[in-house]
Amino acid sequence: MAVLAPERAEEEDPTSSAPLRWVRRWPPPRPLRDRTPPLPDDRRLAWTLTAVLGLATFVSRLWNITYPRDLLFDEAYYPPEARELLTWGFEYNRGYSFIVHPPLGKWFIALGEQVFGYTSLGWRIPSAIAGTVVVVVLVRLTRRLTGSTLLGLIAGLLMALDGFAFTLARIGLLDVFLQALVVSAVACLVVDRDRVRARVREGADRMTGSGFRLGPRGWRIAAGVLFGAACAVKWSGVWFLAFFAVLSLFWDRAAWREAGVRRPTRTVLRRGLPGALWALAVVPVLTYLASFTGWFLGETSQGKAWAQQNPDTAYPWIPDALRSLWHEHAQWLSFHSGLSTPHPWESGPWSWLVNGRPILLWNPQGLADPSGEQIVRYILMVGTPTLWFAFAPAMLWLVWRIVARRDPAAITVAVGIAAGWLTWFINLERTMFIFYMAPVLPFFVLAVTLALQDVIGRRPDDQWRRQLGLALVCLYLALVAATFVFFYPILAGEPLLHSEWLLRMWFPSWF
Repeated sequence: MAVLAPERAEEEDPTSSAPLRWVRRWPPPRPLRDRTPPLPDDRRLAWTLTAVLGLATFVSRLWNITYPRDLLFDEAYYPPEARELLTWGFEYNRGYSFIVHPPLGKWFIALGEQVFGYTSLGWRIPSAIAGTVVVVVLVRLTRRLTGSTLLGLIAGLLMALDGFAFTLARIGLLDVFLQALVVSAVACLVVDRDRVRARVREGADRMTGSGFRLGPRGWRIAAGVLFGAACAVKWSGVWFLAFFAVLSLFWDRAAWREAGVRRPTRTVLRRGLPGALWALAVVPVLTYLASFTGWFLGETSQGKAWAQQNPDTAYPWIPDALRSLWHEHAQWLSFHSGLSTPHPWESGPWSWLVNGRPILLWNPQGLADPSGEQIVRYILMVGTPTLWFAFAPAMLWLVWRIVARRDPAAITVAVGIAAGWLTWFINLERTMFIFYMAPVLPFFVLAVTLALQDVIGRRPDDQWRRQLGLALVCLYLALVAATFVFFYPILAGEPLLHSEWLLRMWFPSWF
């Protein structure tokens, strides 16, 4: 509502005899309620419990990680290419093209090989470290999103007890590094969100109609570096970068609205967009290019001489190395877009939520025990069913929390799921595998955790309700843990009698 107020024509001179005039004054908008829960005051205890869970996770991933010593599934590509990086600084230039991913994930594997040699321990221990980082970061991210250390530990425990995450952290593939970098980047952006809101509140005395300068935002730059690194492992990281870059701007807008700024969108465009373009566009690109340093320095890197062999191409003023790298990326894009070769363990994204087609990593010829029954050794990349079967209901509950409560935590999780799962529906003709779920898995676990939060209850004064809810949550965690233990033999390749193995093959598609 407008308020009419008399003012002098020349405000700077109150003694002026100029006639009074009526002007419109608009009252400042009412600040919005901050829906973000505050962090609990248990910093030291939270870090201690997180460290204990992280240590237990690392030990579980590291235990007997060298078994089997064979190259499993796509380990046929990445550990050998990592060894080539250590030798030449780039992957060996073959006459045929099987190098279709950026080099950073293979550099991580190469670090393990540098320390422990070209052995199963060397090419798998980086994955165990990355898988442990995922659990630790997920605890901290969940704690910040929900304002509860308990819920953070629940999310980390569910991740630690997932069979898919367990096998992924014990094999030399790229996807576990993508998973760790994505969840770490999102965690940095969430910290940046909270820091920005704190700065906006603390700067109330400097507030103008268009806000004020927020100063450096180191957490957002760190997120840009991590997102760029994720893309330098696998290109699917770019979806998370794009989706969360947009969400970060909406977070900025919400912060200015909560502070009472009249035009928060215009304020974001002025105060936030330039820095966002630097931190979440330029920095990721520079990080991505930096991962190709060995390729740039190599004389015989794959595709390095393409620009010299094709001098009459477009944009001749661009350096030859960059044009060659661009052409190499165009070939990679063509490969990934047109990849439709049938594979016995391929699966579609609609089936991932229910473990429709897990991946058999190892199944050597079995022996026979003294009774004559066949002994089976099986490593199946399969998620813990009692956890994964909760993903679809948890997504529906997530939608309800967004519609009914406008819950910021639910929105964050939904954006992660959209970036890491829904985008795979764009090209359903492509050959896909369940391990493409790796970077989005922490967000599905978060969705389940948010559903468990409502099972526990939100009203602290209703103790009976909370105790019952907590008992149900503990029962569910125990069920997930028991399921993980039951499936452990087919996750770690332990010998089983054929009858024992059949008990763990719940669906025909698992064979």
